[in-house]
Amino acid sequence: MNAIKRILGLVWMVLGPAGIIFGIIEAMRELSPNAAVPASQETYTFWIIILTIFVPIAAGMSLMGYYAWQGDYDHLDEERGVE
Repeated sequence: MNAIKRILGLVWMVLGPAGIIFGIIEAMRELSPNAAVPASQETYTFWIIILTIFVPIAAGMSLMGYYAWQGDYDHLDEERGVE
């Protein structure tokens, strides 16, 4: 079980920054002057809200992955009696 936690920790560490980068790229693509549909005030507001909410969540996901990778969650199985 601890090996699965560590592998998933690596997955979370990769998905966090990847999600942030993907969100920023999509926002830039949609808000660029060369976009197919010109950006309105609603579009700017949408992306500001989405990035403001999602970036801390993704950063926390990466931090949780780091802790899992380091083995900080290994003791949880012992407390529950799972082997």
